[in-house]
Order: sequence, then C-alpha cells, then structure tokens
Amino acid sequence: MVLLRPFALLFAVLVLASCKHQPAGSVDNQPRNETESREAKRLLQGIWLESVTEEVMFRAEGDTIYYPDASSQPTHFRIVNDSLELGRQRYPILKQSEYQFWFQNQGGDVVKLVKSETADDSLAFVHNQPEILSLSEVLKLDSVVMYEGERYHWYIAVNPTKYRVRKVSYNGEGVAVENVYFDNIIHISLFQGKTQLFSRDFNKRMYGADVPQDFLEQAVLGNMQFDHVDAKGFHFNATICIPDGASCYLVETLINFKGEMTMTLLEY
Repeated sequence: MVLLRPFALLFAVLVLASCKHQPAGSVDNQPRNETESREAKRLLQGIWLESVTEEVMFRAEGDTIYYPDASSQPTHFRIVNDSLELGRQRYPILKQSEYQFWFQNQGGDVVKLVKSETADDSLAFVHNQPEILSLSEVLKLDSVVMYEGERYHWYIAVNPTKYRVRKVSYNGEGVAVENVYFDNIIHISLFQGKTQLFSRDFNKRMYGADVPQDFLEQAVLGNMQFDHVDAKGFHFNATICIPDGASCYLVETLINFKGEMTMTLLEY
C-alpha cells in the first residue's frame, strides 16, 4: 500500500469535501464552468489501475486519456467543477490524490482506481495507434437463377471503405469509450444473359428513408443477400446494423425486370 505524501493527503481531503456528488451525465445537459483545475489534471497524469483487480484502465497523458484496448479511441479530458469530462460525458469525482482516483460512473457506481508504480504496466499501451475495425473482408458472391425460362446472373461485392463510423459504448467500469469502424459500400450487378439490367453501388445513406438518422450515424451497411425472384423482380435484403450490437434494420432492395429499384423496410 502506497502512503500518501502530506500535501497529497491534504489535497484529497479538500477535494472530497468540496465535491457536489452530482450524477454522471452529458456535458451538454449540465452548466459548464470553463475554468479547469490544472492541479487536478496534473494529479491524473500516469497509468491507472482498478484498485481490486489491478487491471490497467487507462493512461492520462497531457489532456488525453488512452485505453489499453486497441479498438477504443483516445479521448480528450478536462477536470472542471469536481467532475471528469470525457468527450461529451461528465463523471463526478469523489476522491483524488497523487495515488487514488475515485469517480462515479454512468450507472451511479463508484469506480476506485490507484496509480500504477510498475513500469511493466506501460506494456498495455504498446500498440502504436488505435485500431479501426472493419466488419467484413472484401466479399464477392454471385449466382445464376432461372425465371420463366430466362437465365439471370446476379453479382454482389461487399467492399470495406475508409469512411469511419464512430460508436460510443460503455466499458466494464461504466465509462463511455469510442470505437471506430469502417463502413461498407456494396455493389449489385444483374444480367439477363449478356445484357446488363442493373449495376449500382449502395451505401447506408441510401436507406435514410427507412432508417432513422440517429441510428444511421452509428450504423454500418453490413451485408446484402439475394433472397428470391418472383413476378415483381429480384429481392435483395440489406442489413444496416450498429456494430457489436443486436440492433439492425433489414431493408428489401427490389430490382424489377426493367432494372428499376425500390426499397421497403422489412423489419427492425
């Protein structure tokens, strides 16, 4: 157990006594005092561990917090009004000293951290830059279908792009972290024999009439699958999903025999 220096102990007592114990929440919903505590920011510099498990939680360096998980993006932080501001979220500080940092997470639980004094803990941050996740590799599918004696050939290509989708989630300590994913562009081509009936690239914005805008912001165009052919035409089902979650929209893309396209929401 690390003993606190006298001035650090005094500072911890003063901070604890002055905390307002306001619940965690969005910065936008709370009044802001733009005066930041430089001393509190100085105390937060370093690597912090969960007090019981000693699991590495984050590293504070300058005005940025870095996470050991390569998929979690660095977050700008401030300490204002006895609260830790991480991006757009605010967490009340309950105790802070040179070697202890307690705050209240989004669920109202108290997160207790201790500062690392072991050089090996820095190995948790050996990756050079945060990983941007792609939910699919380049995927190409094609098949031939017969309808009323005619031969049709459809072709689908799912291509990851460099367009970034940012998703906010909460880690095991109830703290908001940001993950970044690459979205997809999906191409469909349809031929009748050697005649091309349809050829187009699809992106998630094309489904804005069926999928709410706030959902689209954190979603990716995940996949496109051929379903069936009937008198109306060729039915393809697109999935628009929030990464690593159960929330998806399934939208039918119908291409008729004239090469005309319509979209219909099937399920959410």
